[in-house]
Amino acid sequence: MTILVTGAAGFIGANFVLDWLAQSDEPVINIDKLTYAGNLETLASLQGDARHIFVQGDIGDTELVASLLAKHQPRAVINFAAESHVDRSIHSPEDFIQTNIVGTFRLLEAVRHYWGSLPEGAKAGFRFLHVSTDEVYGSLSATDPAFTETHRYEPNSPYSASKAASDHLVRAYHHTYGLPVLTTNCSNNYGPYHFPEKLIPLMIVNALAGKALPVYGDGMQVRDWLYVKDHCSAIRRVLQAGKLGETYNVGGWNEKPNIEIVKTVCALLDELRPKADGSSYSTQISYVKDRPGHDRRYAIDASKLERELGWKPAETFESGIRKTVQWYLANPEWVAHVQSGAYREWVQTQYEAKPAG
Repeated sequence: MTILVTGAAGFIGANFVLDWLAQSDEPVINIDKLTYAGNLETLASLQGDARHIFVQGDIGDTELVASLLAKHQPRAVINFAAESHVDRSIHSPEDFIQTNIVGTFRLLEAVRHYWGSLPEGAKAGFRFLHVSTDEVYGSLSATDPAFTETHRYEPNSPYSASKAASDHLVRAYHHTYGLPVLTTNCSNNYGPYHFPEKLIPLMIVNALAGKALPVYGDGMQVRDWLYVKDHCSAIRRVLQAGKLGETYNVGGWNEKPNIEIVKTVCALLDELRPKADGSSYSTQISYVKDRPGHDRRYAIDASKLERELGWKPAETFESGIRKTVQWYLANPEWVAHVQSGAYREWVQTQYEAKPAG
């Protein structure tokens, strides 16, 4: 038995692979394009582990994906591969269209043909799990109820629009071709190995470097925060027992405004790595012009996942954010390599001169 995981050198995908192999001997075929946010250094502990086979490639490369499916015969494909940074989607939307829409379409085509060729037993047990975002649902007012799985799609950025399109394609492949799909829509993830352009790691890295902590607008944009290892456990549970064709929202039940997140990070750093002059890191907070089309509030109602599959997050925000800050303080080399691009040299040394499988 084997699973194929796309985008598994990225933040959530890599955490998923590490968690999967920490509790299972089922091998993972890992395909990742290694864009700026893909980092094999995150998976360094799996170097030489026969259960982990890494292939550098694009989900839009139908021939490559088809060959991997034929060779390894996975029982499931879990699709994390995506361009996911909203700011980048505003400045360079075409990359998001190519990866999130065209890439997902080509992946679905390869998987459909592979699934159609399987013997009946393997065909019945096969799953395609598509990992998506709460941003497809649009923005909420302060008093609106949280997003449920039946909330209508109202994406407001090129990123969320491209993810919405990919969700629709996955749904269509189930209803048209019978492909056994599952979709998860998660809230904002945080935790170890997060690329330092996102809010929490950016605040940690900038604070320690003595740089400004940029907060958009008034900082009162509200997000639901989900510890990445909780997200990974939810995906494992949906893969195990989710109902075919269904969507499951995954959230941490932690709605908080951005400015509160920033101040919490500062307070933890004040405690765990106090500045020599005794001042608070919060003095580095700087309010900047809001980004275009910035959604005001997201909130995830994850009660369906708890009710039907018995999942709920293990971490509170307080426990998860402490673990996250502690991880960044303990791993400055990982952060430095990501920022310097040194990990690209590491990839070349460790993988590109070696056969993929």
